Amino acid sequence: MAGPESLEEKGGPGDQELRAEGKRILLVEDNALNREISREILEADGFAVEDADDGDVAVEKIRWAEPGYFDLVLMDIQMPRMDGYEATRRIRALDNPELARIPIIAVTANAFEEDRMAALDAGMDGHVAKPIDVRILRQTIARYL
Repeated sequence: MAGPESLEEKGGPGDQELRAEGKRILLVEDNALNREISREILEADGFAVEDADDGDVAVEKIRWAEPGYFDLVLMDIQMPRMDGYEATRRIRALDNPELARIPIIAVTANAFEEDRMAALDAGMDGHVAKPIDVRILRQTIARYL
């Protein structure tokens, strides 16, 4: 699992190049407008995108996916039925280790250090604050792909 330094939003000359070809992202977001905007950004970069409108839907999509089907999860935190923290804990507890290790990046308006630490404690690998800075989103995704 990633350490606290992986939750920092930093970039620089050593950043990895974003390679989207053949990569599928599960976008977990309860707000339809945010989901559509994020989908457009990701698809414009070349990602295949599937979505879930709540954490419980995301857990089931991961649980029943073939290992390797999803390359990464972008997880909203505040959702009505199951929040992103609980969804992440349930994904990390799946019996199949390949599914349980999928990179999960929090995408949230909760941008304080304690929010980053809560994401880490729940088992997330990274953190991107809303409103989304597309450059930071791309850098963060590239780091985990």
